Amino acid sequence: MNRKEFQDINNRLSSLTYFRGFHEVPIYEDFSMLQIPLSEDDESSREEDGWEEGINRNIYGSLCRHIYEAGGNISHLVLNYLLSGDDFIIHAPENKEIERARDFDLATLQMLADLTSAEVKSVLFSDSEMIEELPGWENSKINLKAEFDSLLSGLSTKGYGIFYNNKMFRIRDGMIIPVENADYQSLDELYEYERERNLVIKNTEAFVSGEMASNVLLYGDAGTGKSTTVKAVAASFDDRGLRLIEFDKNQVHEIPAIAEEVSKSPLKFIFFIDDLTFNDNDDNFYALKGILEGTARGKGRNTLIYATSNRRHLVKESMADRVGDDLHLNDTLQETMSLSSRFGLTITFQKPAKDIYLSIVESMAKEKGLLPSDKDPSYNDTLLDMFTKAEAFAIRMNGRSPRTAKQFITQLAIGLC
Repeated sequence: MNRKEFQDINNRLSSLTYFRGFHEVPIYEDFSMLQIPLSEDDESSREEDGWEEGINRNIYGSLCRHIYEAGGNISHLVLNYLLSGDDFIIHAPENKEIERARDFDLATLQMLADLTSAEVKSVLFSDSEMIEELPGWENSKINLKAEFDSLLSGLSTKGYGIFYNNKMFRIRDGMIIPVENADYQSLDELYEYERERNLVIKNTEAFVSGEMASNVLLYGDAGTGKSTTVKAVAASFDDRGLRLIEFDKNQVHEIPAIAEEVSKSPLKFIFFIDDLTFNDNDDNFYALKGILEGTARGKGRNTLIYATSNRRHLVKESMADRVGDDLHLNDTLQETMSLSSRFGLTITFQKPAKDIYLSIVESMAKEKGLLPSDKDPSYNDTLLDMFTKAEAFAIRMNGRSPRTAKQFITQLAIGLC
């Protein structure tokens, strides 16, 4: 590669149109600031004071750092940009001029993705020792046009942008933020509660299949796996285009705006509200009630609301609410119950009986390798001893539950029980 060819790549990058958003990627600024002599006269005049190579060495270091932050492979960096395209890229109208601009930009980005560190250093620096000592980056053989065409054909299941590489999200300052290292269990790691879990699975299956589905309220005792079930079920359908967005209960009023934001997406979304309870006269109570009723600014066609609560009525009641200083006591109580009745599907999670609790303990112990083979003569004695400890642990932890079983197994594994 000569200087003119390198300058041509820079010029093409500056004129990106369809993929103009690439100008926000840090390596674009690095490339745009590199100083490239176009003639021997220019080179000799700059070498007199060493200005160009000193500046270029600084910028080259920044370029390498930004590539390293993205994994050290410039081809993958460019590809990841394509896969995280904005709404214009995905929903741009089709006409000959736009297609021409897209093809030109894809060819330009392909040139950048194929550019090796050796080629860049040979253009920027004349000192062979410097070229040898400076770091470089990796390249991969990637057909960007084929990858982008594949992205467009798989939008309904793979998504795009932040939804391409992430399954779960939360809301911060009105924005959808990916949850990095999302903490969820897979369905095969959940034990017992098959009936309750299957109801959630069937409803979610209908939703992702484009059939009629219900908003879901999971309520019952603490630690019984309500939120774990929602996250596990949502994650199990991610390859079919389902994503989960979690809202705090004081963010309920933001649901309509977020629903509007994702309404044009080909994906489907579960809006998840964990530990849902309201105080009296809470504005979020009336906001959620309106959303569930299907008001004009409610949820969208591609969203459902799943919520968990330890309270069936969702609103904290005082004795005054029940005994009353209200002339219309029945109306007041009906109001507190009205929200939960607007969920199309309500599923109850109760604390497990002793046999179910111990069955969960046994299953988890097998999963973690804390029990000998069931063919081992010591299996029953080991299991009986474990059950005794698990029951004692449940008493100390205020009752049996899947959460208690998990905590017991964790402590047993590290020798604290």
